Amino acid sequence: MVKSYTTQGTCASRIDFEIQDGSVTACRFHGGCVGNTQGVARLVVGCTVDEVIARLKGIACRNGTSCPDQLARALEAERTK
Repeated sequence: MVKSYTTQGTCASRIDFEIQDGSVTACRFHGGCVGNTQGVARLVVGCTVDEVIARLKGIACRNGTSCPDQLARALEAERTK
């Protein structure tokens, strides 16, 4: 099931992702720096949610956050549901 997360403070406006058995199985950013967001999305597929959060949380670009940080926040929010 595709989950959507509305980002805050980044050029990307939304992140769509899927999680199955604790791992990210799909990821897509809407907006943002296309090459960077496509790269991040491809790199996280196959990783566990915990691994992605540990690697990406706290990365800053502007406004105290970044597209990778927003993905980490999205996964954290989904994990606490």
